[in-house]
Amino acid sequence: MSGHSKWATIKHKKAILDSRRAKSFAKYIKAIEVTARVGGADLGGNPALYDAVTKAKKNSVPADNIERAIKRGAGLESGGAEYITIMYEGYGPGGVAIMIECLSDNRNRAASEVRVAVTRNGGNMADPGSVAYMFNRKGLILVPKDGGVTEDKIMEAALDAGLEDVNDFGDNFQVVCESSDLVAVRSALQSAGIDYESADSSFLPSVTVPLDAENAKKLFALIDAIEDLDDVQNVFANFDVSDEVMASLE
Repeated sequence: MSGHSKWATIKHKKAILDSRRAKSFAKYIKAIEVTARVGGADLGGNPALYDAVTKAKKNSVPADNIERAIKRGAGLESGGAEYITIMYEGYGPGGVAIMIECLSDNRNRAASEVRVAVTRNGGNMADPGSVAYMFNRKGLILVPKDGGVTEDKIMEAALDAGLEDVNDFGDNFQVVCESSDLVAVRSALQSAGIDYESADSSFLPSVTVPLDAENAKKLFALIDAIEDLDDVQNVFANFDVSDEVMASLE
């Protein structure tokens, strides 16, 4: 189990109490706009939009905000921006590889702000392709351990749909599949009556770098600084942190 996944799960549980909740809301809204623009406003016919809306609702984004974002993205209401996806690569403390996913309407602004955040917080930017080969695009579904949900039940429900692995994260299971199988696996879980917290296309590292407490603290500060940028949607990193180190940082 990668440290990045543990850290992401911890932050996910704390997100609703986060002082930067407004920024989190803005990221969810942006994701809804983009998926509505690509696939239309119909939740039933646009699985990516369905997942983006579900994630926003589970993180307490107001329904009115969600509805307006769908309309802006689908062109039914004015005010939508033309966002483009941009990936940046870099290195953090301890030689950890970092991939930064942006949704921005201004490529120059995004590049400048990401570079400043990385270099001012102990990281270095890297050339395109120098880090990406260490990651694989995967579908990740977070399933709460509610109502008697077990790893066996998840496997039984979604193995035929493309499920590859199930990781135990304490209060949740992380279900891993190919990115192209994300909708099928999520649908199979729902059909079996298994609720899910989030379903995302993500990057999982093929190799991880173990970190001690000092470098882990520096890296988490770097990731926080990057995630604080308006144009940044996700940050992926290939670090591994032991339970003992994580406990010392909480």
